[in-house]
Amino acid sequence: MTVLITARLRLEPFEDGHLDGLNAMNADPEVMRYLTGRPETREETLAAIERVKARWAEWGFSWWSFIAKESDEIVGAGCIQYLGGNRANPLEIGWRVRRDKWRQGLAFEAAERMATFAFEALEANLLCAVCHPENIASVAVMKKLGMRFRGVEEWYNANDLTFEMTRNEWRMRAGSSDVAQ
Repeated sequence: MTVLITARLRLEPFEDGHLDGLNAMNADPEVMRYLTGRPETREETLAAIERVKARWAEWGFSWWSFIAKESDEIVGAGCIQYLGGNRANPLEIGWRVRRDKWRQGLAFEAAERMATFAFEALEANLLCAVCHPENIASVAVMKKLGMRFRGVEEWYNANDLTFEMTRNEWRMRAGSSDVAQ
């Protein structure tokens, strides 16, 4: 399983020891507002960790916990996974950040590193991202990554804004800026 490093974060694949930190974040109704619309229970977080561990074993990628290097606390989570959980679909990038860490650039920092992993290590040709239409913070991260709006599509039983980026677009972007390695 792959650990990714950024300037401020260590992205570690979900593991049992992450339960308390992940559940504290996912139990916050504001963090979950545009995802499930409700706080997550401890049992749901535990089930998610088990599901993610199985995906890591099967696919070689899935969800990471974002761990702040300075404090060793879980401050977020993000993924590279098949859109809609279906291997026939392109890869999806996603993230969430603990509310007290919003507006600090952590989602973008982690997303940039996860996108590099998807395009370089996994050799993905296309990377998508989806979000609730009112989630302007996630839209901002998608645009900053260089993703372009594809349309409103149904994903996860909702009409979501869908953004995408090709590997060539990522490489062109990477050639014009310092992309985290």
